[in-house]
Order: sequence, then C-alpha cells, then structure tokens
Amino acid sequence: MKVTVENKKGLNKDLKILIDKETMNSYMDEKYEEIKGTVNIKGFRPGKVPKEVLKRQFGKAVFGEVLDKVLKDTSTKALEENKIKPAGQPKLDLKTYGEDKELEYVLSVTELPKVDIKSLENIKFDQYTVKIDDSETDKKIQEIAKNQPNFKDTKPETKAKEGDLVALDYKATVDGKEFKGNEGKNTQLTLGKDLFLKGFDKQLIGVKKDDEKIVEAILPENFPEKELVNKKAKFICKILDVKQPEEVKIDDRFAKNLGAKDLKDLKSLISRQINDEYKNSLDQLSKNQILKEIEKIKVEEVPENLIQEEVKILSQGMPEDEIKKNMKTFEEKAKTRIKTGLILNEFGEKNQIKVSEVEIQNEVQKQLRMMPGQEKMVMDFYQKNPSAVASLRGTVYEEKILNLIKEKGKANKKEISKSEAEKILKEAHQHSNDHKKNDSKKKSQVKTGKEKKSSTKTVKSKPGAKKTKKVSKK
Repeated sequence: MKVTVENKKGLNKDLKILIDKETMNSYMDEKYEEIKGTVNIKGFRPGKVPKEVLKRQFGKAVFGEVLDKVLKDTSTKALEENKIKPAGQPKLDLKTYGEDKELEYVLSVTELPKVDIKSLENIKFDQYTVKIDDSETDKKIQEIAKNQPNFKDTKPETKAKEGDLVALDYKATVDGKEFKGNEGKNTQLTLGKDLFLKGFDKQLIGVKKDDEKIVEAILPENFPEKELVNKKAKFICKILDVKQPEEVKIDDRFAKNLGAKDLKDLKSLISRQINDEYKNSLDQLSKNQILKEIEKIKVEEVPENLIQEEVKILSQGMPEDEIKKNMKTFEEKAKTRIKTGLILNEFGEKNQIKVSEVEIQNEVQKQLRMMPGQEKMVMDFYQKNPSAVASLRGTVYEEKILNLIKEKGKANKKEISKSEAEKILKEAHQHSNDHKKNDSKKKSQVKTGKEKKSSTKTVKSKPGAKKTKKVSKK
C-alpha cells in the first residue's frame, strides 16, 4: 500500500491510496478459497471447484465483498499510520478499480485539530464545603418528628376530631349492591388528611369507639371497577378505636426507629444529609466554572463540518428565515460547544479515561430510583434505543473527565454556611434563567422540536464511525 498525503495546509487533507494489482489478486484468491468449501456446483465435489468456475459464477459478488473489505482495512490503516483523527465521516473517491487491476482511491478527510491541554492541570475554580450548624440539624430532626406523629389511647367516650387517628371496619354498597373490594378491616385514617376518599374524613368527626356510622362518598376516577367510577357508595363503618396524637419524644429510641445507633448518630447522619443536598448543586457550579475556563482555551481551527452539524441541532424546528437571521449566533455557540468537546476528549484520551458497562448500568439504576413506578418503562427505553445508551455513556464519560480535571486543578476552597450556600445557588439559578430567557427570545418562533442541551460534542476518530453527543447536567 502506498499513501500520499496532499493538501497538507489546514484541517482538510486528501490521502491518495494505491493498492497494487498483486495485493488485490491475493485478496481475491483468499476469498475464493473461503467460498470454495461452501458452494455446491453440479459436477464438482465440495471444496474441489476450480477457481475459474467460481470466477465465472461469483466473480462480481466476490469482487464487491473484497473491495469493501480492502477499502475499510486500508483507509483505517492509512489514517492510523499518518496519525490523522477524522472529524466525521471521510469521503471516498474511487479512481481505478476492477478485477485483475490495481486499486487507487482518494480519501478526503477533515482532521481534528491539535489541542493543547496543559493548562487544564492549573485550571482554577471554587470548591465549596457547607458548614451545618447544630441548630439546622435540630430543626430538620424536629420536622421529621412532626411528620411521624405518635398516637395515644383515649377513653371510650372520647369523640374524634381533626388530627385524631380513627380505626374502623367498613362494608360498602352501591345502589344497595355489594361489589369487589367493598370491605375493609382495621382501616386507619388520620382525620383531616383526606387520603381515603374525598370528604370521607369529615363525616367521621365526632364518632367514638364502638359507634356505627354511615358514610357516603363518590368513588374516584381510578377506582378498579370501572363501571362504578363516579358513583355514590354507602359505607357502614364500625369504629374500633379513636386515638389522639402526642408529641414525639426526640431521644435515642426515636433515633433507633429511624435506623440510627442513637440520637448523636442521628444528628451526624442528618447533618451529612443536609450537606449532601447542597454538595451536588455546588459541585455542579464548580464544574460549570471549569467549563467556562475551558471555553477560554484557544483552538486554532474548529472543523467547519462539525460546526454546521451542531448548528442544525441548535436550530432544529425553527423556520428558515429565523435560522438565517440568527446564523451568526448559532455558529458562535456551536463553535464554543465543539471546541469544549475537543478539549475534553483530548484530556480523556491522554488520561486513558474509559467508561465500563458496570458504570453504565449504575447510571441506569440511578435513573430507575429517580422514577419509582416507571422502572419497566425506563428499562424498555434503554433496551430499545441504543442511541440513548450512547448518550448516557457520553454523560458518564464527561463526568469522569471533569472530576479528574478537578483533582488536577487548583481549587479555591471555601467553607460557607447553609444560608450562604442558598444565596450562591439562588444567584446561579437566576443567572441560568436569565440566560434561558435570552435564548428563548432568539427562538421565539420555534414551533416544533427541542434544543439538545449538550455542552460538548465528541467525535470518534475511526473512519465510518458515527458521531455521538455528550450532555453535561447543568
């Protein structure tokens, strides 16, 4: 194989590739040997069919397969030997080809630019830790206690009021007829919460132990027996008990009921929990700072084909006249995103960052926990959409890169109070909303489609490979 690199200026290059006739013939012979043992031709034993007979019957098909294989193998090798990483799919132009001929073709490729990532090791950013006062921890524990009321027994003549716990057996009918699931045993209701059926609780106010009470309520839209939806049901209720709420005592026993060793341990766990609530958001602010610093790093030239592809994503769903009107803004934004992606990718490759299947599964599990009751839908989505898995892989990859940059960078460590953390996050949220409003003004005439919020764009460097997006959570 002979490779000549032409048009060496800039990112666009042409690789003239020549494969001599002898090499092409050896590929053909190898293929004929491969199919010799698999074809059945009348008059010949399996594996004994002469090459000339195979050529007459299968020559065109064999040459087509061989040509595809040679183009794939040699184009990959030519790029690797010349250390060229293509930005997107190279274009291939066949010049000379055919059976018993040499193969000559030109591979036109846009190369990924060289990126200097040395400055990433000295990148500066703010790193926050939140100091949680004991008063904040105590306040949180009191809230938990308030939401876990304890009930005490009452005298038989005590009448139920709002906030009390009423235990009852009931039997229901609609139009005098019983229905499936019409009975309940030892059903417990906290009056005033209205968690059973709308208006049911109020009718139990004033009942006492051993009373019988008839309650009427409308069966809801989600009632299992569809023919009874929105019909009035009559409930004959036997009151088993009435209990009154009492203040929960915050002590070691209370802490143990919540899974802690004792009250001291519970305070430690709650303090850590409050800290974690702010840590994730503050860590994301640090990463956003890093991304802003990365945007300042100079890249001599950004591939035009990648810019135009990103512009298509940014302007998705917009009318043509609006796209033309905002083209300059789109191109600047696209260029920034791609440049950031190139820098992150280079850093990831240099530091041999990989994403394992276990990490992908962990990310899927995280999403499942965030969507209780919809686990099957989420799993089906990822199983049926390989592109969604690729996007997830990109997210994890970017997250690992940013974490490593943080480790290597120069953190300006700040210990702040909970109120300071809230102020910082509020300001960041406001700034983000203002930025979104400005974007939405520019896209006011969008009728369909949604903008993909990707902060980076990765490009696989193998010829023929598809481009994938990575989205950073902001």
